[in-house]
Amino acid sequence: MLTRIASGLRYLGQGMRLMVGMPEYSTYVAHMHRAHPDRPVMTYEEFFRERQEARYGGNGKVTRCC
Repeated sequence: MLTRIASGLRYLGQGMRLMVGMPEYSTYVAHMHRAHPDRPVMTYEEFFRERQEARYGGNGKVTRCC
């Protein structure tokens, strides 16, 4: 029962991150190890910066007014 609740909360958290355009770092790391073992894995800071640039553009700066 407790495992199901923890799993549900994990999915809820992941869904909320995806709603704001921030995929989960652990999912990224697992994907890189599984699909691209020869490529380096970004640190959390690099991952966060890359995702912000992909979402907002402009080197991590928010360029829109609202």
